[in-house]
Amino acid sequence: MADRQPSSAQTQRGAPIPNSTFLRKLQDHAPNSTQLIGFLTLLISGSVLLIFTGLTVTITALGFIFFAPLILISSPIWLPICTILFFCIAGFLSLCGFGVAVVAALSWMYRYFRGLNPPGSDRFDYARSRIYDTASHVKDYASQYGGYAKDAAPGA
Repeated sequence: MADRQPSSAQTQRGAPIPNSTFLRKLQDHAPNSTQLIGFLTLLISGSVLLIFTGLTVTITALGFIFFAPLILISSPIWLPICTILFFCIAGFLSLCGFGVAVVAALSWMYRYFRGLNPPGSDRFDYARSRIYDTASHVKDYASQYGGYAKDAAPGA
């Protein structure tokens, strides 16, 4: 008798079925081991970083409290020194940046004139041909209507 299937009267009364849809949905959405390890790693690393953030803020506040008198007493010395250091470092970094830009431009020009087709050379050639076409149209227009083509565009 225990092997019998539940009758329709039992299922209508709300008798629990061992493989209900709720349990099946719960098992389908359960995390696998990779997701569980990833979540634990995220939890541990987040808590460690939170602890380090708290320590950093605490040490910074204590440092300001202990060194505030020294900073106030020596501030007339630090302000000009920091200003000079700022301008020296900014000048050096801008000089390095301009140097890199000049080297990149010279390298591009060298490859362009050697015929190695650097990136952007097609746009440069297109612009050059547009300028040449415009100059020749201006020369033709000037020769048709004004006769001043030699004076208006001597190199075109």
